[in-house]
Amino acid sequence: MRKHLNFLVFISVLLMLLVTTLAGCSQPEATGNTEPAGENVERISLNLRLAHFFPATHPAETTLVQGWAALIDEVTDGQVKITSYPGETLLTAAEIYDGVQTGIADIGLSCFSYTRGRFPLLEVFELPGVVYNNSKTASKVAWEGIKALDPVEVQDTKLLMVLTTGPGDLFTKVPVKTLEDIQDLEIRATGLSAKTLEALGATPVAMPQSEAYEALSKGVVQGNLSPLEVLEGWRHAEVTDYVTLTPFLYNTLFFVTVNLDVWNSIPPHLQEAITEATENFFDEVAIGLWDMQNESAIEFAVTETNQEIIELSDEEKTKWIELVEPIQDEFIKDMEAKGLDGAGALQLVKELSDKYNEIYE
Repeated sequence: MRKHLNFLVFISVLLMLLVTTLAGCSQPEATGNTEPAGENVERISLNLRLAHFFPATHPAETTLVQGWAALIDEVTDGQVKITSYPGETLLTAAEIYDGVQTGIADIGLSCFSYTRGRFPLLEVFELPGVVYNNSKTASKVAWEGIKALDPVEVQDTKLLMVLTTGPGDLFTKVPVKTLEDIQDLEIRATGLSAKTLEALGATPVAMPQSEAYEALSKGVVQGNLSPLEVLEGWRHAEVTDYVTLTPFLYNTLFFVTVNLDVWNSIPPHLQEAITEATENFFDEVAIGLWDMQNESAIEFAVTETNQEIIELSDEEKTKWIELVEPIQDEFIKDMEAKGLDGAGALQLVKELSDKYNEIYE
C-alpha cells in the first residue's frame, strides 16, 4: 500500500514539473523593453476612419491628414492604417467630436468652437486680447496648456494633437475701417468669436467654414472672422473685397482625437509609437501649417482678386481692444460658476504666450 502511495506522489510531482516547464516555454519573459520579441508578437490590423470637414484639396487634408496617416502607417509597420473622409462625407463639422466619442468615426479632426458650451475651459485659448504672433505660438500654447490643465471635457476621447489657426482677421464685402463701419454688420463667426463680434456691435451668424462661401456669395452674411488662409483655401477672396487686419480678435483650435475603445484596443507598444510620432509631426508640420497657408493666401488675395488690405489706426485698435477685454473677466466668472479655475487657466495661457512669442517671433 505504501509503495502504491509513493508511486502516486512521484507521478503527481512529475506532472506538476512538466506543466510548469511547458507554461514557462509558452510565455516570453517580461523585460523593460517596450518592443516585444518579434516572433511572439501577435500583429494587429486596424483601418481607422478619420472624419473632417476640410475640402479634399485643402492642406489640412493633403499635408496634415495624409502626412500624419502615412507616418502612423510607417511607425506601426502597417498595422494601423487611416482612411480619410474629408468634406463632411462621414460627419458634419459640428458632429465630429461626438461622432468620435460614440464610434461613428474612429478619429476626428474639427474645431472645438463648432459646439460652443461643450468645451467651456478650452475657450480660454480663444479669448480676445491675448496676443499670438503666429500659429506656431498659438499651437504650442494650446497643446501644452491643454496637457497641463487636463480638462474633464476632453477625457471621453483620446486627444492626440491640438493645433490652431493663430491670429485671424476680418474679411468683408464692404470696407471696415472704424467701429462705426462694423455696427450691425452680419459676420460669420463660431464659438467665442461670436461673443467678440457682439462686443464690437456686429451681428454674428454661426455657421461652419464649409457653409461660409455660399453665405457670402448670396449676401446672407457680409463678412467672416477667420484666419487669412480661408481667402485661398476656401476661395473667400472670390466673394469678399476687403481684409481688415485684427490679429487681437481671433484664435481657433483644431483637435485630432481618437475613440477611446479604439485607442485601448491598440497594444501599448504601438500606442507609444503613435504618440511619439504624433508629437514629432506636431512640432515639424502641424504648428506651422496655418502660417504657411496664411502667407500664401494673402498673396493670392492681393494679386489674383485685388483684395484691399485695411490696417486700423492705433486709435481704432485701442477702441476695439477696450471693448473686447471684458470678455476675459466674463470667462473667469463663468468658469467659477461651473467650479472651474478660469483665472488660473487664463494666467497659464498668458505665461505660455509670452514664452512662445519670444521663441516664434
